[in-house]
Amino acid sequence: MQDHGHTLGEIRQRIDTPPGRGQLRDLVYGGIDGSVTTFAIVAGVAGAGLPPLIIVALGFANVLADGFSMAAGNYSGTKAELDNAERLRQVEIRHLREFPAGERLEIKEILSRKGLSGAVLEAATDAIFADKEASVELMLEGEYGLASVDPHPMRAAVATFIAFLAAGIIPLLPFVMGLQNAFLVSACVTGGVFFGIGALKSRWSLAKWWRSGLETLWIGGIAAGIAFGVGTLFHT
Repeated sequence: MQDHGHTLGEIRQRIDTPPGRGQLRDLVYGGIDGSVTTFAIVAGVAGAGLPPLIIVALGFANVLADGFSMAAGNYSGTKAELDNAERLRQVEIRHLREFPAGERLEIKEILSRKGLSGAVLEAATDAIFADKEASVELMLEGEYGLASVDPHPMRAAVATFIAFLAAGIIPLLPFVMGLQNAFLVSACVTGGVFFGIGALKSRWSLAKWWRSGLETLWIGGIAAGIAFGVGTLFHT
């Protein structure tokens, strides 16, 4: 785990340019869903005993259509977060204008829960209340739990689509290449993708890399097993 610096310049730079949540969630979300849904189609169609050409056609259709759908959904969801945050911002601005005493009391309560008390609490409350933007930011975080850094809808959508596309194509490659035992090879490489995504995800968590990898492998394996089982019901 890499520690950050604690000089005044480094501290100011981090505070002035906070990274926000970034695209980690979008990449993991898109990668897992891309590999899971594509292999689920592969498993379902293979379980039904259909030709490899059908598997490839349905698989690529899923990668493009479902990948775009997920990206669009993530864009819309992230945009909705922004719209809601702006709505709440306008509510707090109006409340500061119409109910200043009540809003000052809210600021004081939020600060008291951060450990301030006595004269220090009163002074801090007065200082923040005197700055409308600081007041709004504090109440958005303290009242609604909103982060101070807004997410980026288009970045979220692009990250989701790219991750979905990259991971979703892998289960199809053994069929495209015409390999012997293509389904078995596809299952193995897809399992490796599941595990790899989980292991990579552990870099941003406290979980052991192998535990995170096995967890993702387990989730993906269940989805694929369900799809294969349903497909076998239609095997002729």
